Amino acid sequence: MAEHGGALPQMGGELFLADGGIETTLIFLYGMEVPDFAAFHLLRNPAGAEALRKYFRTYADLAGRLGTGLVLESATWRASRDWGTRLGYDDESLLDANREAVALLEEIRDAASEPERIVISGCVGPRGDGYSPDNRMSEAEAEAYHAAQVRIFAGTDADLIGAITMNYAEEAVGIAQAASAAGMPSAISFTVETDGKLPTGQTLQGAIEQVEEATSGGPSYYMINCAHPTHFEGVLSEGTGWQEKIHGLRANASRKSHAELDESTDLDIGDPAGLAAQYAALRKLLPNLNVLGGCCGTDERHIEQIASACAPLFARSETQG
Repeated sequence: MAEHGGALPQMGGELFLADGGIETTLIFLYGMEVPDFAAFHLLRNPAGAEALRKYFRTYADLAGRLGTGLVLESATWRASRDWGTRLGYDDESLLDANREAVALLEEIRDAASEPERIVISGCVGPRGDGYSPDNRMSEAEAEAYHAAQVRIFAGTDADLIGAITMNYAEEAVGIAQAASAAGMPSAISFTVETDGKLPTGQTLQGAIEQVEEATSGGPSYYMINCAHPTHFEGVLSEGTGWQEKIHGLRANASRKSHAELDESTDLDIGDPAGLAAQYAALRKLLPNLNVLGGCCGTDERHIEQIASACAPLFARSETQG
């Protein structure tokens, strides 16, 4: 079993990139079939596995060229029991898929020019729909549901658990507790609607503070993903202190709402340069923001623009030349 006692490299304050919108890239740019947005399902065949390898290698090459750190999320956002069952996986084959997803990232890291600057995050997604908090679980139910996937990551070379697109606080608490029980650090990433609130109507501040209280400050840091900066920038100046726990951002390229994105049949890549400028501006509101990636509609073009716009804000970043 892997050891997970060391400090996370991204907590040192340097610029770390993250990958972009994996599912939208695979579907719209690579032409892959991705049922239920379950990217891990592509590991079942050589062509799918090679598409994932190409996707992650692109970001490893980008980070190596720019001299930044990199956090890679495993392609396992949908690799929990309920979603796996929908796709025909039994418990054992689903656990194998999670292991294979991390092993692919180990391969990418081992081949990188600076492997010590690449962090592997075992990605855990919501039990339900990423945009809708239907069939909400209690904290204890969420911990029990997600524990199997978390324990698998704890037995691999994943460096942390990344809970991505959390749309209500109790599920985030459960995942953070499962990670703690498995001896793994965690990062919790919430999604918000166009008003900057979670789909439940809870404020982002309220959700972070609820997780902090319930876990005694368990997560290493928090993130925001699957929303455009214009959706949440207005709430980041409210209250004091809680913003310092936000280290990561993986924004959507599009300004569309979740409901509009659900109805869309075309890829909206937005304005990569404009998005990058918004990331740089958010550093004034989020002083510890240093893990910068993308979500729906973003690809390596967006991430390179974000790196260019934000590198001057990081005194230790090697991208400043």
